[in-house]
Amino acid sequence: MQTVVNEENKPKKNQAKEYLKGWVPYRIKRYWAYAIATIFALVMPFITIGGNHLFLLSFDHKKLHLAGVAFDMQELYLMPFLLMLLFLGIFAVTAVGGRAWCGWACPQTIFRVIYRDGIETKLLGLRKRIKNKQKDPDMSKTENQIKKVVAILLWSILAFIAAADFLWFFVPPEDFFRYAANPSEHMVLFGMLVSIALFIIVDVVFIKENFCIYICPYSRVQSVLYDDDTIMAIYDPHRGGEIYQGHGADKHKVYSKTKDLRAAEPNSECTTCESCVTVCPTHIDIRKGLQLECINCLECVDACTTVMGALGKPSLVRWSSEKETIAQAGKTKYLRPKVIAYFTVLAIVLVALFVMGSKKEHMLLDINKGQRLYKTLPHGVVQNDYIFMFANTDSKDHTYYFDIVGNDKIKIKRPTKPFKIPAGRKKKKVVVFETHEALGENTRKDIPIPVKIKAYAVDDKEKIVIDRQAVFVYPRADLIKK
Repeated sequence: MQTVVNEENKPKKNQAKEYLKGWVPYRIKRYWAYAIATIFALVMPFITIGGNHLFLLSFDHKKLHLAGVAFDMQELYLMPFLLMLLFLGIFAVTAVGGRAWCGWACPQTIFRVIYRDGIETKLLGLRKRIKNKQKDPDMSKTENQIKKVVAILLWSILAFIAAADFLWFFVPPEDFFRYAANPSEHMVLFGMLVSIALFIIVDVVFIKENFCIYICPYSRVQSVLYDDDTIMAIYDPHRGGEIYQGHGADKHKVYSKTKDLRAAEPNSECTTCESCVTVCPTHIDIRKGLQLECINCLECVDACTTVMGALGKPSLVRWSSEKETIAQAGKTKYLRPKVIAYFTVLAIVLVALFVMGSKKEHMLLDINKGQRLYKTLPHGVVQNDYIFMFANTDSKDHTYYFDIVGNDKIKIKRPTKPFKIPAGRKKKKVVVFETHEALGENTRKDIPIPVKIKAYAVDDKEKIVIDRQAVFVYPRADLIKK
């Protein structure tokens, strides 16, 4: 009899071994995604192209660095394009893959995995099993209390590194470390560093996944973006059986034991082992259906794949769509009108961003009228004062000057010579225009005369040249000094 049982079980064991052969858990794939995202976030602030960063929004220097090109604050017309890319990108990803961002790239999730799975479980053994995220450690034991303190201290070090990395996108590392040598002179910066680090510590150690469930607005937005073809972690009730009954908030659990489920649904395959439940970091039961708390980490898929794979069967929880798994109305359609529309708009915004970025001006000029509207001198001479604010946005020093275009009657009185501005610096110049000729004979009011100004770099006139408009105010006739 024993021989017969072994012979019956042998094909199943071989089938299970063959089914799981070459299978790589989503958890391992996520770890690789976390590693890539972490390395990119840490290295990116240090990468420069021609002295400019890949991305830097510096309030200190009032500049935006994008793909190695520095833009002055007056050129922040690019920011709306960046924000559109961010939100449209999230919307597109959500429409296709659900909360893939949350489970695979969100810093909150990465931080929790490092702290809970890495420090508490693997390093310190405070948690006994990485597959059980529902059971908290027994903190009544002194040994566990000590481990908890050590875990928090270790995470605090990483939290300060993460906070510094966040600030490096606003204060470049070369400035950050220079400021670190004199912290008393930069209390605002280091106050922000400590505040961000403390928030990360409290969030990861104490708030945990409650941040994803109650604080992050993304879970509320996702329900609007989902459709029947959106792929997500989803339980197949046709194979596994209906564990829950009811709809929406009225859904309630009916079967907790395999024998009860099999009695009601003989063909059900769910073993009610609840491995998919104990492994869930947001403490939900995926068999209940779509829930806002699900972050698409796919831990439940891995758990069910292991259990069902040992039985030589496919997982009951898959990364699939409601159309394919629940409605069984055919294969998931990835390229559908909504998704195509999202990516089309994304492409348009991306092209617009590159086009606008390619038109960067290597010098900026703001023109403001002086305090005096005009000044009249003997012999009919009239002067207008201006404040010209030049900015050299190029990566090297230049010598600048300007001309009045299309009006020979108005001359430049001051300055008389070109002037030099170092790379990335600004210079304010007091400019005086004057005329010796009559520009009008109005006896009732002053006459505003448009003036076109062409400013340029003397040493690179072909590349660095811009046009601006100003107004020369000519006084009414009775104010002219003869």
